[in-house]
Amino acid sequence: MRAYFVLRPAIWRDQCRSAKLTAESSFDLPVRYREPRYKSESNETMQADDKKRNAAKAALNYIEGDTVLGVGTGTTVNQLIDLLPGVRDRIHAVVSSSTATTARLEELGFEVSLLNEVGDIDLYIDGADEANKHLQLIKGGGGALTREKVLAGAARKFVCIIDDSKLVGMLGTFPLPIEVIPMAQSFVARKLAKMRGQPVWREKFVTDNGNHILDVHNLVISNPMEMETRINQLPGVLTVGIFAHRPADVLIIGDESGVRITGK
Repeated sequence: MRAYFVLRPAIWRDQCRSAKLTAESSFDLPVRYREPRYKSESNETMQADDKKRNAAKAALNYIEGDTVLGVGTGTTVNQLIDLLPGVRDRIHAVVSSSTATTARLEELGFEVSLLNEVGDIDLYIDGADEANKHLQLIKGGGGALTREKVLAGAARKFVCIIDDSKLVGMLGTFPLPIEVIPMAQSFVARKLAKMRGQPVWREKFVTDNGNHILDVHNLVISNPMEMETRINQLPGVLTVGIFAHRPADVLIIGDESGVRITGK
């Protein structure tokens, strides 16, 4: 059974004003974004970091001589970035998917190029919030989904690195990020609610492109390609965080035994 947030009309109107959404829609929308609380145990965190590091190390094997490398965004990718100085001689140029990644690369002495300057990318390495056996992904937890999708599309090979907790049978347990232009936020949220999702505004977050993020909870994504197309067609949507039309070519999964590699 689906669980829905129900807000009293007066409270809903106040929260809509606070979130800069209009109160003209008729559905109950949780507009306040709160980070979920998890039990924090240092040993579990260390184990997850080890898995991410193992996946990142395995990805280095795909960086060949004179590679134009695209670098994604997120905690697993940060493990990769920290390892890149060791293969600096194999990298011809590097392109970044976010300002956060650019800053981390520059701290390590890399000169970051623009995609318009390098043309196509030989290899793009990025993480994911969820991945299925078809190498289709949900991405955008870090808010860089639009630039990530551009770099994935421009890459000859897309290698995705994850720990085994991100591997799922069906996409959608992780709330689906959608980047929207601010003036269309309420309109897009109403459309998503009609798809039986629960859109939540990622409060006080602005993307590198100056836009907002709606995180859609409880959306059934039984056909990722169809859902990606359907949401992308909504006016005001810049990018949806489903990577199904351009999935990963290689999925490297860090687990307790080392790594598993799927794809070509």
